[in-house]
Amino acid sequence: MKEKVAVVIPNWNGLDGLDECLASLHNQSLKPHIILVDNGSVDLSVAMVEKKYPKVQIVQLDRNYGFAGGVNAGIAKSLEQKFTYTALFNNDAVAHKDWLKYLVAALDSDLDKGMAACSFISMDKTHYDSTGDQFTIWGLPYPRGRGEGTDTSYKDSGEIFSVSGGSSLYRNAVFKRVGLFDEDFFAYYEDVDISWRARLSGFSAVYVPEAIAYHKIGGTSGKMKGFTTYQSFKNMPMIIVKDVPSPLLWRTIPRFILAYITFGVSALQRGHGWYALKGFVKFLTLLPKKLKERKHIQSQSRVTAVDIDAVLDHDLPPQQYKLRKIRAYWWKLQFWRKTPA
Repeated sequence: MKEKVAVVIPNWNGLDGLDECLASLHNQSLKPHIILVDNGSVDLSVAMVEKKYPKVQIVQLDRNYGFAGGVNAGIAKSLEQKFTYTALFNNDAVAHKDWLKYLVAALDSDLDKGMAACSFISMDKTHYDSTGDQFTIWGLPYPRGRGEGTDTSYKDSGEIFSVSGGSSLYRNAVFKRVGLFDEDFFAYYEDVDISWRARLSGFSAVYVPEAIAYHKIGGTSGKMKGFTTYQSFKNMPMIIVKDVPSPLLWRTIPRFILAYITFGVSALQRGHGWYALKGFVKFLTLLPKKLKERKHIQSQSRVTAVDIDAVLDHDLPPQQYKLRKIRAYWWKLQFWRKTPA
């Protein structure tokens, strides 16, 4: 029987860990077709896969197109080969043998569900990396459950705002309706952007706690100084420009500007001010293009701003301690201003 799901693995010099990753996918109880997209690696990644995993379909790119460009090449192959689903999986992750089975079962059960997220757990199995992503009225996405112990909550399935591109399943109908990942993101938040577009088009996302994968957190991005800072300052405002419905902008933009400035100060203090500035300037150069894309995205929306507001997080991300202090000071200031003399 032909597989119904393809697993796409973007790879860039990921020899360390790739063998274990592929072995875990070959041992899945629900057998997938595996597509490795190589982003111009100069290590022995491809040679190892060709020798040890001859059934893996390899797509070799001429240079590093980032996470977004890499997975797009793999998704295109999945669509071309008419798979029902495409799973995305990091090359520094390992899947439990029933990871894919549970994700597919969740989407099989409800055609309105377009995306499914798993329990993404640290390699030492002590804490969560992600149980899906949330998006706040501050315009800030965050990985739900990150840093929390695995003996805590997140044991129940339920709706989430977005899925993490590192270990999630997508219905191919999502890509047919909204298109592929935005390659201008390159890396970071491209999964949140496509989840926004999927939601606006009528698909929802679900968390599947029984589906478990383990992740070496920061295994790729940690190799490049300033990479995360640059990408974050470029990509975070693009989500708001493209995806947030107009009725929600008046609440989101002022909060986001405060958060963005706070992050800029923190970047300066860490010696990453130059990377933050470069990211902001790059965003400005992309702004006209993103405004044009916004017009198309919003015009195709099948849901209301009220529907979107209902699934947003109306608080700050849990670990934004500086912003919480600023907000507390603001509330205190407002209290004293309202107190009669």
